[in-house]
Amino acid sequence: MATPYEKIKAPEDPLHSGAPVDPQRFRNLMTTVCAPVTVVTTSVDGSPFGATVSSFASLSLDPPLISVAFDRRSLLLHRIQDAGRFGINLLGHGQADLAMLFAARGQDRFGGTAWHYDNGLPRLEGAAGWATCDLYRTVEGGDHLLLFGLVRGASHTDLPPLVYAHRTFGTHSCYDQRPRPRIVDQIAACAR
Repeated sequence: MATPYEKIKAPEDPLHSGAPVDPQRFRNLMTTVCAPVTVVTTSVDGSPFGATVSSFASLSLDPPLISVAFDRRSLLLHRIQDAGRFGINLLGHGQADLAMLFAARGQDRFGGTAWHYDNGLPRLEGAAGWATCDLYRTVEGGDHLLLFGLVRGASHTDLPPLVYAHRTFGTHSCYDQRPRPRIVDQIAACAR
């Protein structure tokens, strides 16, 4: 019987040996994974920078860490490494236009966008969530670098999140059917 630390050798299988999967087949698989949509931001010499990132995840509670991945050629990656800190804008369901703007190259991303500095980092107005992070560690991962951020500040709203799957923006299908605290219903009734 194998111990939990003993490496077990898989049986020889000609279909599962050799070269890794074709890159397009891998991309097609990954489009089926529902991912949160964020705009990661930083500031260098008083100028704001940001880009849409869907490779965002919670990593640890103690210490509070998140992870984001960037292509090694990303200009934002190098600016974050220079600044040593970054912000995470978790976009809400109605912010697909911001996701597209911050994903486009050669655009003035902040010129027509409502934003302000929060703890020295660019924060987009109306985002469903916000986190300020110090760059904690950088890990190599193929053609990308995985950044671990030590979360220094966090806030969120009750807006439905913007997610991306099957090359389409949306939100969780049952988000509106979730149980809500009674106070939310009372506030909604007073607003009518």
